Amino acid sequence: MSKRPVNQTITGIAPSGIRKFFDIVAEMKDAISLGVGEPDFDTPWRVRDEAIYSLEQGRTFYTSNSGLLELKEAISGYLDRKYDLHYDPKKEIMVTVGGSEAIDLAFRAMLDPGDEVLIPQPSYVSYVPCAVLAGGVPVTIDLKEENEFRLTAQELEEHITDKTKILVLPFPNNPTGAIMEMEDLVAIADVIRRHDIYVMTDEIYSELTYGTEHVSIASLPGMKERTVYINGFSKAFAMTGWRLGYACAPEEILEQMLKIHQFAIMCAPTTSQYAGVEAVKHCDKEVAAMREEYDGRRRYLLGRLRGMGLTCFEPFGAFYMFPSIKEFGMTSDEFATRLLESKKVAIVPGTAFGACGEGFLRISYAYSLESLKTALDRIEEFVTELREKKQ
Repeated sequence: MSKRPVNQTITGIAPSGIRKFFDIVAEMKDAISLGVGEPDFDTPWRVRDEAIYSLEQGRTFYTSNSGLLELKEAISGYLDRKYDLHYDPKKEIMVTVGGSEAIDLAFRAMLDPGDEVLIPQPSYVSYVPCAVLAGGVPVTIDLKEENEFRLTAQELEEHITDKTKILVLPFPNNPTGAIMEMEDLVAIADVIRRHDIYVMTDEIYSELTYGTEHVSIASLPGMKERTVYINGFSKAFAMTGWRLGYACAPEEILEQMLKIHQFAIMCAPTTSQYAGVEAVKHCDKEVAAMREEYDGRRRYLLGRLRGMGLTCFEPFGAFYMFPSIKEFGMTSDEFATRLLESKKVAIVPGTAFGACGEGFLRISYAYSLESLKTALDRIEEFVTELREKKQ
């Protein structure tokens, strides 16, 4: 009998639930997609200009494994002035190929086989498979709509065992748009310290909060030393294709993350790193302008969804809505499929982000108001037809 050519752990991991609909949309004429979590803005010109200049200067060689010191110093200053976070650029910051690589590195550096990882859901699709690939055991915590999809201290306490090693804290949240405020984090931090566990906080949407200032759990007393902080340039600076992120962590953890990165990646793209220096130093105005535009879309989308009678809590972070479609008695996948087939609008079933997303849909508002209006008109037609059939 011949040996299996592929790894059994990997074959047991399902592909991303997001991609199914967009493969169809790509070949569907006049279809509108509200599913991709990618800013529709161009990368700020000053960032692109800096990248071009770096190429003209022949800066095309490897950087150090942990990233350009100039960029790490810029990130350190940025986190200090924005979120009251204080990291040594030489020992506690590393540059990665997007925030996604940082997630993978943190799990692989910290988990021993059998260690449990607490993952609040609905949440970003990478946490569970990355934990599995690192030999960990993902334990999901179902977040509730009545709590605005925030993680409560009680929910956390109920899921901790003697095998718990890491809590993933994915806020502002993809797909719900939920945020955690200071009082929420203080209660969570108390549980974490008491049980002596670690946190991986993914704050890739930290610049995109509306009506409230973002707070990082790493800024709370006693939390920096037990937290891996992950962020990046994709969402705030509209730099998805540049593949640039970073991780900040205690030196003991970062050394092991860097070792994996060293052998698997070498370094993040050099041109992107020079561009990143310009972004964190000089793009506050551009980020603020994009955030203001997102906020206008957020309010428009929430008004339209509620206007057509769909239940939807008000999200104050990221650029997603998470409306309920439970009244129609069909699965999220069925609703999204029928909407795409009949009205040519693509949105993502809530179940792509965990089983507890059943009965919900993720709608991205990283699209122009014109596109949102056209898509929402079609969704309203679809919802009206469904209700008429029920009568």
